[in-house]
Amino acid sequence: MKQYIVDAFTDRVFSGNPAAVCVMDRWIPDELMQNITRENNLSETAFAVKENGEDYHLRWFTPGGEIDLCGHATLATAYVILNYYDTDAPQVSFDTLSGRLTVIRRGDLYEMDFPAYKLEQVPVTDAMEDAVGARPVAAYMGRDLLCVLEDEELVRNAAPDMDKVTALDGALLHITAAGRDYDCVSRSFAPKLRIIEDPVCGSGHCHIIPYWADALGRDSFKAYQASPRGGVLYCRVEGGRVKLAGKAALYAIAELTDQVLNENRERV
Repeated sequence: MKQYIVDAFTDRVFSGNPAAVCVMDRWIPDELMQNITRENNLSETAFAVKENGEDYHLRWFTPGGEIDLCGHATLATAYVILNYYDTDAPQVSFDTLSGRLTVIRRGDLYEMDFPAYKLEQVPVTDAMEDAVGARPVAAYMGRDLLCVLEDEELVRNAAPDMDKVTALDGALLHITAAGRDYDCVSRSFAPKLRIIEDPVCGSGHCHIIPYWADALGRDSFKAYQASPRGGVLYCRVEGGRVKLAGKAALYAIAELTDQVLNENRERV
């Protein structure tokens, strides 16, 4: 079985967010998918199987378990399918835990159509300030906790305390501020999923972009994830959903050995 490593939300390797992608003829056991993910030790590994001769079923795993939505691994999977499998197709659709997701190739951009998380404003707490290292000016809860900081430098220079982040509500923590060269900047942390910092978080922008759309009264944004690797997302809000577009760069193609694929059988 082939496995692809793709850097998403970038046009060059060693930046953006790396994801592993396995496009398979049939499903392998969940335990084996989890073990492959842990062995890769990337924030996400995506597994896709073509069903009914047309669309794909897509699942995402982190080293800490399966998740319901992942942007960069969806982009990476679409890149692999449209460049190595269904090369004449202009788009690909996936059935996922978050519903049907479609990715359209637009030149060198891959545009994803994701659900926007409904945000509820929550009180800013001392625990948030202690975890982030700066007091947020506002906080919101969706699947994840979104903390809005006063300026871009606070986002770029933040060094959150991961033990304290783990104690906060929400699956992930996102911090964001208005940007100088970009409409907004952000960073994402996921110690509960055994990910210290997500280099570029697509699902996080399903929280971040709806916030900025409401705050600024506009629907299109060029966003920057200010992690050490960095990444650029071209975003817009449309009908309660978020369009996320980005580029991708192929890092590696590997062949998983028979020992890997037979490991689960040997344990039974």
